[in-house]
Amino acid sequence: MCGILGGNSQQWNYIKGIESMQHRGPDGTKVVKLEDFCLAFTRLAVIDLSENGMQPMFTKDNQVGIVYNGEIYGYQKLRRQLEKKGHRFSSTSDTEVILNAYLEYGEKFITRIDGMFAIAIYDKRVGRNGTVRLYRDRLGIKPLYYYYDGRNFGFSSELKGIVNMCSDISLKIDKTAIYDYLNYIYIPEPKTLYQNTYKLQPAHRLEFDIHSRKITKNGVYWKLEINGTRGAQRKQEDLICEVRELIKESVKEQMAADVPVGVFLSGGVDSSIIAYESNQINPQIESFSIGFQEASYNELNYARKLADRYQIRRNEKIFNRDIFHKNFDNLKSWYDEPFADTSAFPTYLVSREARDKVVVVLTGDGSDEVFGGYARYGILEEKEQKGGYDNVLISKLYCKLRKDGKYDWKFLDGLNLYDRHMAPTLSESDSKLRERLGISRDYDRLWYFRKYYRKDLPAVTRMQYLDLKTYLPGDILTKVDRTSMAVSLESRVPFLDRRIVEFAFSLSQEDRCPAGEAKGLLKKAYEPVINREILYRTKQGFAMPAAYFRRRMSVQEELLGKLWSI
Repeated sequence: MCGILGGNSQQWNYIKGIESMQHRGPDGTKVVKLEDFCLAFTRLAVIDLSENGMQPMFTKDNQVGIVYNGEIYGYQKLRRQLEKKGHRFSSTSDTEVILNAYLEYGEKFITRIDGMFAIAIYDKRVGRNGTVRLYRDRLGIKPLYYYYDGRNFGFSSELKGIVNMCSDISLKIDKTAIYDYLNYIYIPEPKTLYQNTYKLQPAHRLEFDIHSRKITKNGVYWKLEINGTRGAQRKQEDLICEVRELIKESVKEQMAADVPVGVFLSGGVDSSIIAYESNQINPQIESFSIGFQEASYNELNYARKLADRYQIRRNEKIFNRDIFHKNFDNLKSWYDEPFADTSAFPTYLVSREARDKVVVVLTGDGSDEVFGGYARYGILEEKEQKGGYDNVLISKLYCKLRKDGKYDWKFLDGLNLYDRHMAPTLSESDSKLRERLGISRDYDRLWYFRKYYRKDLPAVTRMQYLDLKTYLPGDILTKVDRTSMAVSLESRVPFLDRRIVEFAFSLSQEDRCPAGEAKGLLKKAYEPVINREILYRTKQGFAMPAAYFRRRMSVQEELLGKLWSI
């Protein structure tokens, strides 16, 4: 993991911009000012610790250069293919593999790599004065921001990089982004807190023409194919073998590093699976867990059961109210814009503890969205079938009566049900808030959800896809990236391997969740090796005790007022 930054303005402060992100890369910083563009990099050395792995990295003729943040899974195989085509390497880094893949395949190189990444490629050979091309990974694991005002263009791993780099520009707050934050608990992509500043969306590429100063391309390079059918279609035994092999291979690839690797172990299904597979590859692997003083939030007992069963080395820390208050103000510096997932605080603590012993950790994030793990999926599917209410009687009272005397069960559709569960905070205060922020009455509050809403899909599959495209990159992955990188720790997510995601969504809803069991296939697959009381207990999540906040208002509003004075 690292920090990247660049821009075309001669007036911008690139040194200040990249230095503001040194927490992402404490192992070296480099700024290269070209005639028409600047590339900057701050390094967290994970693969090829030598100077040969440093960035920006250029071809011998200096016509093509790259800065890149992330990891490419299984890059050694692609390297061997490129060597057979005549490419020579001076490092063992995955960065040089990306650069040579781009030289060999052009823009199609992106279809040949999988991983978590934010890539910027400077190509002097294209157009009159060359181009800069940005790529963000398929699921949005790694962040990539860019600024564009119609003439000046710049990019950065974090929003603070742009704020510090563009020191000659007075960035203006986007009031619609604030309103969206109060709905979603985060600012949804492609928006940021500021006007003219954007998040490159997952699975997107962008091209900036240096001569014309125009963004000439901005679009999707990968589309997830989804099985929208119902009913079991494949033998469960075959699916179990396939999913076990895919996860095993993903964990093995993501453990590749020239530095110590550990694993987060919460005591839930997902982290237990990753910890088990990691331990099979490296019996000396260290696990890191967080508990809470409040018994109802504490899952350490389950983490210990799995660790003891396989003699996994345990490291534990207890989160409490004092730790929360000591780190409260850090939320603003971690995220650079309003963010209200309070599990960021214990995530930061476990990351800080892990960094004392390792540089890389594997996490269980993404499994719920990929394999259907949230209990709300089944609840919302049942409510949708009843017109949005908890029982048929209430549904009949509230639903419209059609001319044929039958009730219209679509009074509350799936999108509105999903919204009520995921973004319930704005209701009575909505009109007053709109007025205060100057938001038009016809502003579509559901635009982010609506963008990915697939009415044609079965309810559970539809909600999984919505989460994969919105909640996962906007909240979960953002939370983990910023808190782990705040302590220079690289977090990797084996469940979001492209092959696993494509496999899971190629299955019917019933094959993925047999008998309506959340993550049923995954649980069946690991019954022989994971304690049943871990696999089949009620999902708890990694929530911080609600009592730590005053709750006189929504957490979003409380944080907005205390940290952002808005």
